[in-house]
Amino acid sequence: MNFDDTPQEAAFRAQAREWIAANAPKQYEDDLRKASLGRVQLKGANILEVAKAWQKKKADAGWAVPHWPKDYGGRGATPIERVIWQQEEGVFGKLGALFIIGQGMCGPTMMAFASEDQKRHFLPPLASGENVWCQLFSEPAGGSDVAGLRTRAEKDGDDWIINGQKIWTSGAHYSDYGILITRTDPTVPKHKGLTMFFLDMKSPGVEIKPIKQANGQSEFNEVYFTDVRIPDAQRLGAVGDGWNVSLTTLMNERMSIGANVATGFPELFEFANTLILDDGPAIDNAAVRSKLANWAVRASGLKYTSFRAISALSKGERPGPENSIGKLVAGSMIQDVATYAIDLQGAAGVMSGADDADAGGKFQAMLLRSPATRVEGGTDEILRNIIAERVLGLPGDIRVDKDVPFNKIPTKGRA
Repeated sequence: MNFDDTPQEAAFRAQAREWIAANAPKQYEDDLRKASLGRVQLKGANILEVAKAWQKKKADAGWAVPHWPKDYGGRGATPIERVIWQQEEGVFGKLGALFIIGQGMCGPTMMAFASEDQKRHFLPPLASGENVWCQLFSEPAGGSDVAGLRTRAEKDGDDWIINGQKIWTSGAHYSDYGILITRTDPTVPKHKGLTMFFLDMKSPGVEIKPIKQANGQSEFNEVYFTDVRIPDAQRLGAVGDGWNVSLTTLMNERMSIGANVATGFPELFEFANTLILDDGPAIDNAAVRSKLANWAVRASGLKYTSFRAISALSKGERPGPENSIGKLVAGSMIQDVATYAIDLQGAAGVMSGADDADAGGKFQAMLLRSPATRVEGGTDEILRNIIAERVLGLPGDIRVDKDVPFNKIPTKGRA
């Protein structure tokens, strides 16, 4: 693979760089450079408002989701041009984290299964950040088994009545719309009786309760549905084919998350260059250098694995199971990096408060947020199974409930 820009790509890069230089919200650049997983704060500003304003400015100039078709709010850029844009946007791209689920997962699902009128109506405001979307998949009783969901959808004329609960829904508390997978037929095996919809998150009967995290934030939510009405016109795919529809979402989810999960390595490398240990600068310590070299190799591997996925997209292929590799490696790596950085600080690593060194707080925030990274978008165990079975071709796990009607699967007392 040749990573040098072609003349066309070089021209695209120059155009993107010029526009970003003239339009980026530079007053927040320093805060964004210091931001890390678990802690993105802008002094004197609401990050959601700033992110929406930046996204809208990009949309007005055609840069919001450059690889999307023009009719849906993009500019029809190639997958490689999308990467070039992300490279040039740099730290300002952190403002786009609030839209990853909508633009990286819900949007592709809508493009594949919504009607043309719906795509033209819903996708442009999704691209511009005017509407934020969330993904309503996980449930308390299902764990990592998406197909084990119990949220029910029952037909009532031209509508469906939804009852049930979702959990760990990122951004539900500020989302306008969401895609929702439900069970419409409990008499067939669990993967077959599912149906996908999209809905307005302000619909009557939708209740959202933020979950307080260890790092003090509340990015995730519980969402309850009580007799929520959804028109059949908002169904995505055929009745009972929700599992196949969800695969489009999940494959794009693992690509979006795997390609964007922070590893913590750049922050650790910078920190090691400034930290003074008992025997001198940390960067001169052989043990520290060995650790850094190991993580540098992993970070490089993640980078080029994501490029391989982008190359597949450029050929018109659907994101594949190999995208689970990036999510699996990056999720554990950031936890290890944050733990090591705190260990390097010694006693200073346990301090907390506004007056502490910026680096110490950064790695604390990373460590407290990192367990969620290993759960969202698929747990480590699920990802290992996917890689083993679908990438390496190894025998699958024994699944005794695979062909059993869902309502016949023992629930250990749960209704």
